[in-house]
Amino acid sequence: MNKKDIAGLRRQLKVDNDLLKISDIFNVYIMKETTDIYHYQSQPFEMLDRDQQELFIKNFKKLLTGQLNEKLFELKFKRESESQLILHKGLLSNGVEDWMNQMLLMTEKMLKDNPYEKDVVITFIKAEYLKPMKKRNDEAEESERDSVYSHPFILCSINNTQESKKELVFDYVEKEFKYNIDVDSVIDLDTPMTGFLFPCFSGGASDVNHVLYSSKKANEPDHRFIDEVLNSEHTITAKEDKEVFEEVMRDVMGDQLNPSTLANVYREINTMVEENEEDEEPKLDYKNVERVFKQSGGEQVDSEKVKAAFERITDNESYELKASSVVPKYKSKSIKIQTKVANISISPQDLEFVRQVNYKGKRCIMIEIEEDAEIEGFKMLPEAFGE
Repeated sequence: MNKKDIAGLRRQLKVDNDLLKISDIFNVYIMKETTDIYHYQSQPFEMLDRDQQELFIKNFKKLLTGQLNEKLFELKFKRESESQLILHKGLLSNGVEDWMNQMLLMTEKMLKDNPYEKDVVITFIKAEYLKPMKKRNDEAEESERDSVYSHPFILCSINNTQESKKELVFDYVEKEFKYNIDVDSVIDLDTPMTGFLFPCFSGGASDVNHVLYSSKKANEPDHRFIDEVLNSEHTITAKEDKEVFEEVMRDVMGDQLNPSTLANVYREINTMVEENEEDEEPKLDYKNVERVFKQSGGEQVDSEKVKAAFERITDNESYELKASSVVPKYKSKSIKIQTKVANISISPQDLEFVRQVNYKGKRCIMIEIEEDAEIEGFKMLPEAFGE
């Protein structure tokens, strides 16, 4: 799944939408510090009050919010994955009883040797996402809503509960102080802990060999959950990929670079990302990285040195970096220029306007600008370079 696929599904997550049909919702309550299921309940989603539906829909949207490879990860199931089989059976189940049994098996995998520190509620929904096909040409009489791709899916959201409210109150009638405690648990649907979507899909095809996993924190996936609950292969985060790329660049091109060269590197990779936005995410092996370095001003880059750097840093010369992880948000991402006097944030595409120069025997940062600079709303007075 690419970011457009995920964004398309998120846009359809709303109540009373004919392109999204949620048939069943299954909630499982787990008591803290135990591995026992305290209570579970399945019911048709349409039987919930509208306010309840809105709360859950909001929760599902938040679960699917975040950057790919930072907070959302498309994972490949391991060979003969038990979880893949359970989820696939649940997806194909006709009766509610069979659906519940499969989801209870997934719940048991989550709880095995892993009690939660707080009471949690695990929510599963069984739904269908209908994605309209694009018309072949503007003259086609058939509306794009007349033909759709059908994507049945299961979504799981795991949420903490808030501790019961304890208060000291004054009873005006009895004229005495009383201790009051609200025994009902409040489910925190605003900040889902983790969860997943099965299967992944792209364009008009579903992919039952992959699952979309949502991490609680960016670049901090729960490897136990990925391995033991989802039975999926290990994933590399965007942060790890970026660190590998920077180490390779330092190893090959040295630790001193002109800002314009660095800007060219980011521009080349960002072009690859934009050109393949509709397709599978582009990857960078050592040959791609060598080409990027050479086209960015490093004409003397040696291919064997790039290959050796990949092998030394990753223990795998065939390692592939995700291009979007190197420059995930090219136009909005800030690069830090760090000095003892000040830290400067600048967009990657503007690095070519930055220079380090010697002025009156001192090193200075010079930034080329087209308009007057402002400090706290005041325009800076221009000064002659020799003054």
